[in-house]
Order: sequence, then C-alpha cells, then structure tokens
Amino acid sequence: MQVNTYLNFDGDCEEAFKFYEKCFGGKIEGILHWAGSPVAEQAPREWGEKVLHAGLRIGDGSLLRCDCPPGTYKTPQGFGVPLTVEDKDKAECIFEALAEGGEVQMPLEKTFFAEHFGMVRDRFGIPWMILFQGDADD
Repeated sequence: MQVNTYLNFDGDCEEAFKFYEKCFGGKIEGILHWAGSPVAEQAPREWGEKVLHAGLRIGDGSLLRCDCPPGTYKTPQGFGVPLTVEDKDKAECIFEALAEGGEVQMPLEKTFFAEHFGMVRDRFGIPWMILFQGDADD
C-alpha cells in the first residue's frame, strides 16, 4: 500500500510544479493538459493548456496534481503536506524557498520531537510541514 498526496490548483499548477521540481529536487513524470483529453469539454476552451493531471516524483513518494475547472477551486485547509528531509541544510533551504511569497505559520526550529520542524503556506496556497528529524535531544 502507498499513500500519495493529490493537490488542486487554481490555474497555476504547472508553474507550481516546476517550482517544486526545482525546490525539492524531484522529477515531473508527465503532464496531461485539458486540451485533447477525453474531458476537454468540461472546461472552458481557454483552459486547454491548464493541467488535468500530472505527477512529481520526490524520493520514494509522489505529488499528484491538477488545475481545477474555473469556479471549482477551494483553498486548501485542514491539512499540511509533510516533507521529511534527511539533511538540515536542505530542510532550511526548502523551507526558505517555500516561505518566499508565502506565509510562515511556524518557524523552522527545534522541537521536542525533531531537530528542525516548521510549517509554511507557500505562494500557491499549499500548506507544508518540513521536518528534519536529527537528534532532538541535542
């Protein structure tokens, strides 16, 4: 069994995932646009180049995503996408990149359960939880 995260966007999905690919060091595994798809008629003609479905491989997991048809997008709430990073410097770099143009909800700092943990909503509205386990007892 495997759990992956599916994210919805309001027309800026491709931009977001090119950013995530660079930020996380992931690999986009294909992008299907609305135009030419079997459901193309369910979105306005100008929505043709928006993303119907795509995947981004990050380590052993994947982020899947799409651009919702106009008028159907809802701001993400009630969850955070967890990202466990094995290197402290990389965790800091990722957190800073996600925070640029976004909103820090909890600074990346030492907690009772991790050497570094922080929460941030990025400029695309996606809530992230960045964790570098390290040794929280140091």
